[in-house]
Amino acid sequence: MDISRQLKIASTTGKLLFGQRQAIDACAKGDAKCIVLAANCPQEYIDDLAAKHPEVTMHRSVLVNRDLGVASGKPFSVSTVTVIDAGESDLLTLSSNLE
Repeated sequence: MDISRQLKIASTTGKLLFGQRQAIDACAKGDAKCIVLAANCPQEYIDDLAAKHPEVTMHRSVLVNRDLGVASGKPFSVSTVTVIDAGESDLLTLSSNLE
């Protein structure tokens, strides 16, 4: 699956949140369905989030934070993209790939 393409589709047809704090808030509220993590997202943050919210699918992409931001249509680096509503994209079919 081309994550860049799916993020573009989801950003126009669904609802995405960007950044680590928004990911934590969305998980706490139970709104997060999937989280796409940048390749260089801090491991400590990922471990903490996965431990607190094991029900949320977390997929580490091959894109670094700068590329993840561009793929999401944002002019800044993004370490996490939280999927609230995938819209017409296939982001919710991603499987968790954390060890």
